Amino acid sequence: MKFSKAVVKGRILILAAAILLMIPSVMGYLGTRVNYDMLTYLPSDMETVIGQEELMNDFGKGAFSFVILENMPEKDVAALKKQIEQVPHVESVLWYDSFADLSVPMAALPDTVMKAFNTDNATMMAVFFDTATSAAPTMEAIRQIRSVAGKQAFVSGMGALVTDLKDLCEREEPIYVGIAVAMALLAMMVFMDSFLAPVIFLVSIGMMIVMNLGSNYFLGEISYITKALSAVLQLAVTMDYSIFLWNSYNEERSRLERGGARSKDIPGEAMACAIRSTLESVIGSSITTIAGFIALCFMSFTMGRDLGIVMAKGVLLGVIGCVTVLPSLILLFDSPLQRSRHRPLLPDMERFSKGIMKIFPVFICLFVLLLPPSFAGYQKTNREVYYDMGQCLPKDIEYVIANTKLREDFDIASTHMVLVNSSIPAKDIRQMAAEMEAVPGVRQVLGLSSLIGSMVPEEILPESLTGMLRSGKWELMLVSSEYKVASDAVNEQVSALNDILKSYDAGGMLIGEAPCMKDMIETTGHDFQVVNIVSILAIFFIIAFVEKSVSLPFILIAVIELAIFINLGLPHYLGQSLPFIAPICISTIQLGATVDYAILMTTRYKAERLGGSPAKEAVTTALRFSIPSIIVSGMGLFAATFGVAVYSNIDIISSMCMLMARGAVVSAILVIFILPSLLRLCDGLICHTTLGMRSCHQGGNQK
Repeated sequence: MKFSKAVVKGRILILAAAILLMIPSVMGYLGTRVNYDMLTYLPSDMETVIGQEELMNDFGKGAFSFVILENMPEKDVAALKKQIEQVPHVESVLWYDSFADLSVPMAALPDTVMKAFNTDNATMMAVFFDTATSAAPTMEAIRQIRSVAGKQAFVSGMGALVTDLKDLCEREEPIYVGIAVAMALLAMMVFMDSFLAPVIFLVSIGMMIVMNLGSNYFLGEISYITKALSAVLQLAVTMDYSIFLWNSYNEERSRLERGGARSKDIPGEAMACAIRSTLESVIGSSITTIAGFIALCFMSFTMGRDLGIVMAKGVLLGVIGCVTVLPSLILLFDSPLQRSRHRPLLPDMERFSKGIMKIFPVFICLFVLLLPPSFAGYQKTNREVYYDMGQCLPKDIEYVIANTKLREDFDIASTHMVLVNSSIPAKDIRQMAAEMEAVPGVRQVLGLSSLIGSMVPEEILPESLTGMLRSGKWELMLVSSEYKVASDAVNEQVSALNDILKSYDAGGMLIGEAPCMKDMIETTGHDFQVVNIVSILAIFFIIAFVEKSVSLPFILIAVIELAIFINLGLPHYLGQSLPFIAPICISTIQLGATVDYAILMTTRYKAERLGGSPAKEAVTTALRFSIPSIIVSGMGLFAATFGVAVYSNIDIISSMCMLMARGAVVSAILVIFILPSLLRLCDGLICHTTLGMRSCHQGGNQK
């Protein structure tokens, strides 16, 4: 109570401190680097990651792109190549004039060289950068290449994907926040008892969001997914706490007014009681939400840790804001807030609750019937995810157009890089290249030994060429593949190529987008199981501790897990494919964020039973008084995410927001219909396995 009274007394100081904290928070937000390259979140001890570092250290090569040029004369291409070589952070450019003078007719070129760089109407050059794929200099270099080359040129590669993704995110992110705020505001205005209170909520939550985003500066960087979703998620998840404080405050005001308290003392006393009540209720529910996000930190694919830390921090800040900044704002604007109150739209739920209890066996049967198909769809959805980040982007974006041109003109869907020890004899490397070219789907293998052949002495080649493909330790080879990144075919191809490479050089490494994606598939498959188990166990023990029960955690988690199965099972039955990160994150987020609905109802049910009510009456009362809060909370989460899902052109953002929106609705429906039925059915078990409730079952209280 001391804390509550201190907040009431120091409300002006609290608001002043919160406003001052906005300055460093905004600076921190602007200074936080955003990572757009998903491959950088792979474990650092993986061979593909180590190989990428070797490529940078030995060759000075980081990012890699193909530039496709259509219907351009050779001399113009040569001139363009020189211009591209002058672009800052372009390390080298490989084209056919790197092997032969332009005076040599194309028809006279070795077939390998001719086929590698030319088709009837297009030519292609390989561009290496001296900075990493997601580095700002790489993205700026790609923009300059596009500017220099004009409309006849198409730039592919992960660097181009990251550049387009960054540009699209930066255009859309402010709109995400605007949509989430507008939709959440509308939902709260409709379902709450005040038109002004939602505005006050959003001011308070907005301050906490800015503080959360600003404190990310100390993490060094965050992923673009975290940046795009964290504000929307924090708004949606922490809105419940504000609603609870508001309702508690108004209940306390009414009680004090009925008790004849002095009018000038009522707001402060009511708020002190409301803060104490909110802390008691919100701490339990917020811990389950935080536990859900912390579970993401157990992923070996470290993007989960990135999102988990930021969102756990956001929920914690949301709780702090709810019991400090929000009470201060409500007290400051108490008069207009009270004048803006109106009758809630939602009617009394007494008849509705009694109706559900009359037919509760129907909902038990429905629970049993829904479980098998939902779980089957859930498992299949997890196997049908896609990993190719190019699929997240609109079809008319430059990277996607360039990749399409690369496939159409050169029959290349992905490119791998081989690092083989430079001490391996040239004849062995040529033999290895020949074996690799025989692997299904391999279009060609380009390397120093394979390109010049056995008849040309390496000594006569210019150092600019040999230095491009050979360092002191490694020789670099490019393998062009007809198979798309992250497909089953390319994964089998990568395995076959690795087997061949290891037979010639046990320390050799196969790197590039497709090998990295193969590692990502294997890593995240394991992560999915780990995160699910950790989140379920953590939330199970938290519920057991909060509710002091052995049976209630099973019942509550069973209801929310069914909601998750339905939500993530629907994409399979609807023929939709999700980005790989969505099921991992959504299963945890939905469990952590919506189990609060179940805790709210269960806590009221326990209170009624401990107060002497029979089981049927206790469940009916709990349902009656919980439905409005569940609907407002569920609609808040739905509103904050659904608009973003519809608007976003980035499929990974759109999919995750749509799943969160649908998950909120499904969880709310199941908690309203299935949970009370399970509480009614299992009342005896609950009473025997919950601390302090054993006496509730005695004396025929089942009626």
